[in-house]
Amino acid sequence: MTSTNAGGQLALRAAAKSDVPVLLRFIRELADYERLSHEVVADADTLTRSLFGGRRVAEAVIASRDGTDAGFVLFFHTFSTFLGRPGLYVEDLYVQPQHRGVGIGKALLRHVAGLAVERGCGRVEWAVLDWNEPAVRFYERAGARPLSEWTTYRLTGPALAAFAGSE
Repeated sequence: MTSTNAGGQLALRAAAKSDVPVLLRFIRELADYERLSHEVVADADTLTRSLFGGRRVAEAVIASRDGTDAGFVLFFHTFSTFLGRPGLYVEDLYVQPQHRGVGIGKALLRHVAGLAVERGCGRVEWAVLDWNEPAVRFYERAGARPLSEWTTYRLTGPALAAFAGSE
């Protein structure tokens, strides 16, 4: 998809193996912004296997503005037993600061929403850090609403390994 507006020419493309370095750079920039750089352990091999290997577990789309890579969205399928239908979960949506405010984030999220409709999904979901007010306002302008009655839990690292090995 390519479009032109006051912010320049915007193009979206499905990420290819050759885009793994770009994706890693964006992931690290996002982690810096979210103050979570210490949690990034992804590398080129892991991303390549996950996005382009025999069992692809996620998809990514890269946005370019006037020919320069400016942001990305990474998402994967979920399933709702209540709806009896799949959904899409947006793991990351990131636009570089110098490219914000010209519709790139909106185009990326709209692209995922379009895929969800095309694929018969019942919903698109994501998480946002509660202190990230610009993102919260952006998502609410898109019509999304927070699910305040739900709390996210996570097992990771040693706790995940210990629980998986317990009887």
